[in-house]
Amino acid sequence: MGRYVHLFSFLLLSTLCTSSQVSAAQLNQTQADVLHKLFTSLQSNFSVPSSRLNNTNANPCNWNGVTCASSGSSKVVSELSFSNFGISSNKSSSLEDFFNSLCSLHTLRHLDLSSNQLSSLPDSFFSNCTGLSGLKYLNLSSNGLIKQFPNFSKFRDLEVLDLSFNYLTGAFGTKLDSLTQLKILNLSFNRLYGMIPPLINVQQNGTLKELVLSTNNFNGTIPYGIFKHRNLTHLDLSQNNLIGIVPDQFNNLSKLETLLLNANNLLGNIPTSLTNLKTLSRFAAYQNNFSGSIPIGLTKYAKILDLSYNNLTGELQPNLLSPPTLESVDLTNNSLTGSIPGNISRSLYRLRLGWNQLNGTIPTSIGELSRLSFLELDGNNLSGQIPNNLGNCKNLTLLNLASNNFDNELPQELGNLSNLVVIKLQMNKFRGRIPYQILKWVNVSTLNLSQNVLSGEIPSQISNLQNLTNLNLGGNNLSGSIPSTIGDLRSLNELQLGNNKLSGIIPAMPVSLTTALNLSHNSFSGPIPSSSFINSRELEVLDLSGNNFSGLVPDSLTNLQFLTILNLSNNNLSGTLPNFRSWVNVIITGNALLSREATNSDHPYSKKKANFSLAILFSVLGAFFGLLLFAGLIVLSLSKRFYRVENVGLQSDDTTIPHITDGRLITSNSIHTSNIDFTKSMESVLNPFNVFMKTRFCTYYRVEMPNGSIYSIKKLHLSEKIIQIGSQGKFVHELEVLGRLTNSNVMVPLAYVLTTDSAYLFYEHMSMGTVFDVLHCSDNVLDWQCRYSIALGVAQGLAFLHGCTQPVLLLDLSTRSVHLKSMNEPQIGDIELYKVIDPSKSTGSLSAIAGTVGYIPPEYAYTMRLTMAGNVYSFGVVLLELLTGKPPVSEGIELAKWALSHSGRPEDREGILDSRISRASIPVHSQMQSVLKIALACVAISPESRPKMRNVLRMLFNAE
Repeated sequence: MGRYVHLFSFLLLSTLCTSSQVSAAQLNQTQADVLHKLFTSLQSNFSVPSSRLNNTNANPCNWNGVTCASSGSSKVVSELSFSNFGISSNKSSSLEDFFNSLCSLHTLRHLDLSSNQLSSLPDSFFSNCTGLSGLKYLNLSSNGLIKQFPNFSKFRDLEVLDLSFNYLTGAFGTKLDSLTQLKILNLSFNRLYGMIPPLINVQQNGTLKELVLSTNNFNGTIPYGIFKHRNLTHLDLSQNNLIGIVPDQFNNLSKLETLLLNANNLLGNIPTSLTNLKTLSRFAAYQNNFSGSIPIGLTKYAKILDLSYNNLTGELQPNLLSPPTLESVDLTNNSLTGSIPGNISRSLYRLRLGWNQLNGTIPTSIGELSRLSFLELDGNNLSGQIPNNLGNCKNLTLLNLASNNFDNELPQELGNLSNLVVIKLQMNKFRGRIPYQILKWVNVSTLNLSQNVLSGEIPSQISNLQNLTNLNLGGNNLSGSIPSTIGDLRSLNELQLGNNKLSGIIPAMPVSLTTALNLSHNSFSGPIPSSSFINSRELEVLDLSGNNFSGLVPDSLTNLQFLTILNLSNNNLSGTLPNFRSWVNVIITGNALLSREATNSDHPYSKKKANFSLAILFSVLGAFFGLLLFAGLIVLSLSKRFYRVENVGLQSDDTTIPHITDGRLITSNSIHTSNIDFTKSMESVLNPFNVFMKTRFCTYYRVEMPNGSIYSIKKLHLSEKIIQIGSQGKFVHELEVLGRLTNSNVMVPLAYVLTTDSAYLFYEHMSMGTVFDVLHCSDNVLDWQCRYSIALGVAQGLAFLHGCTQPVLLLDLSTRSVHLKSMNEPQIGDIELYKVIDPSKSTGSLSAIAGTVGYIPPEYAYTMRLTMAGNVYSFGVVLLELLTGKPPVSEGIELAKWALSHSGRPEDREGILDSRISRASIPVHSQMQSVLKIALACVAISPESRPKMRNVLRMLFNAE
């Protein structure tokens, strides 16, 4: 938006003098009175602090947001910038007066009302505001306007109109036809639909320079009329529903600098006329259906090219990467063949050629690219060895060569890449030892060498990687012991060492290990060493399967408070399984002498077993009337044994009701306001029997109110240092904002209670459990109709959250955080975590807390920030769970990575689907295939290639 302001200031320079040049003149008294009225309204009706308005100065031209210009012997108001001033539509009468005052400033040329809460504007502003007929710049972006597209016929002199990031709907037809002076039009991020409007077809006066229509629902083809705007420099039609072939008319747009067509349904060849545009700097058309080869000369002038996720074929032309001004190329996920050209621009900082059919070797010329920061060649048929001179690319941050046919040893020169953050070399044929020279990457956070044929021992120098958060050495031939120095990796939160030949003593694991530890399918033997895991109390997944462990399962494993999956299968363990918490999925198959007994007593399978055992017991004891009392005692004992919820660490001798420092209802729903009893609730959370779920950050209680109504109460784990409630006022404000959200697919807080050391949030109780429960913990196979309804509901909820004026991001979107009101009514939970988590307080990194293992986007390892694209990735994993019936991680392999690796050919994709339901009927199979394409797009490796949630929702609706 900054460039728009600068452009407008330049346009005004020839007609208006700046306020500093006319400082001796005084503001016109009539306009001074209008400004006094406007600022009084801002302060009294919209609660803008006077300190921000700065309206105590005697000269109104010095007030915040006011710019004056000269007009004869006096000053007049030329610009008003009230961006982010808290102006809202809640007080309609005050708002009408405010806009009436604005309309009386006939000298106003620039009006900025962006980033406020204007869900609607007075109709009079569009119909009777003749005083602003000379307005040249109008910015109403980021307000949440929800009405039909308004008519701007009264603002004939507008040169800049920005309505982006609102909820405007409908087709705007001829409502902009009178704006013959328009230079910049930005309508992005709305809900506009229909064909791209007639304005673009008929207006031929050559004024339009920037046209941004992205992220709407426009359909149809790209109209030829666009190519009549010969002064266009910026054209953005991305994230719509456009179809058909792109007209090959770009010779007419000789000034075009940026062209964005990504995330549509465009097809055919890339227009060859683009190769003649000397001004074209950026061309992005990813996530379409373009086919054919890349036109020769397309990069001759461009600096940035992104054609990823299309159907492009043919070989890479020898000069494609050579133009000296070329900086970034992304051709990921096409069907390109041949070898990588050796003539490469020295200006290149990003090269992404992953998931094509390229062969040959990596050209040694890549080692000459001093600016190269991102190199992704994964998912091809490249072979040979990594060039030694790749170590000269000192700025390399991301290196991804996974899923190729590289062999030979890892070059020692890779150790020179001191700026590496992510390195992925998995699924190749690298052999030999891991050279200790490469373990000098002081900044690396993700190191994946899995699925190779590496041998020898794990170097003790691994402890040098102090910023390492994810280490995967699984699927090799590594032998010997795990280095004792592994415990020194204070940032490590995921360690994958499965499918090797490791043996010996398992050392103490790092305190930071939180997401997963996989030691499966090695040669460990003897008792499970409880001391090895005692420090990793926050570990979520522990896989010890496929070894030779013997003896009892240590009770100390029950102290892993955040454990959700414990895989002990295929060992030689014996005895009775300790009493793990109810939410822990313990897998013990393949241990003939190990019995489960009655752990996880609140699990439905355990209850069925208990009921069956009691039935037999009663039938037998009923024959012995003389032993009735004795039988009663046995039944009582068994009942307690089978039905008791073991919550080690949750029970407390302290039965004092927590002291409520603040308790407040957020909802205005009279049903809830009359039901919720804070005192009763605090009594209930003292009882561990009321716990029905526990996650890393929360404990959920089922609470029955005095009138019999049931609610869920979530206790935030404030003992976690990363949960920062901060000032009570800020926390309460955030909750109240979330409580005002209205969407049937989002769990919003109804009330809250703050105690001395805890925070409790109240929700409607979701009686059906979570999506994880019905998918993975039930004997009944969920049919496709229910799964599709769940997918649609979650997509609607997430699209709603992302579309809020202040978007709500999800820290942890998984099937465990999606609750079910019914099999067709999912609700997204934990929406408040993003507001209360402070990543800087984490013992690891953001990736250590940003979600559940299997759902964490790959880029979080090096970007360290939550994004909408990251949420889309997590949603893609949820879709894959619904499509496959598989959990997010199986045998140490993440579901998303497994699905991507099996998505190359149609026959391979067939094997991804859950065969229990995909064969139910032809329509079901067809729709599942369509949804699979959406899921694979969502879990794309490149965040930029993933669709926005609004488009995901649209694609799901249209899947058939």
